[in-house]
Amino acid sequence: QVQLVESGGGLVQPGGSLRLSCAASGFTFSRFAMSWYRQAPGKERELVASITDTGGTTAYADSVKGRFTISRDNPRNTVYLQMNSLKPDDTAIYYCHARYRAWTKDYWGQGTQVTVSS
Repeated sequence: QVQLVESGGGLVQPGGSLRLSCAASGFTFSRFAMSWYRQAPGKERELVASITDTGGTTAYADSVKGRFTISRDNPRNTVYLQMNSLKPDDTAIYYCHARYRAWTKDYWGQGTQVTVSS
C-alpha cells in the first residue's frame, strides 16, 4: 500500500514561513523523483518544485524561485518544501507527488492546506 502523507500546512501571515513534509511508504522512495504541486481555489494544479531521485537537481516555478526550497532525506523517505516570504497568492492545497523514471509509476498525496493571510 503506497502512501504519501503531507503535513506542516496551516495559516501563516504574509512574509512568514512554513515547512511542508511528505512521508512516503510502500515503494522504493530513493528511486523516485519527487515534486510539490499546488492548487488554489478555482485554479488549475501547478507544479511548484521538483527534485531528482538522488537530490542532485532541483527545479522551481518562477513564482516561487528564491523563496521556496525543495529537499529530500532518502533514508527517512521524506521530501520537504521550505516556504519563506509567503504571499497571499501562495494560498493553495499543496500536494506531494512521486514519479518513477519514464513516468511508468506515479503517486499522489491527499494534500495539505496552506493559507497566507493577515
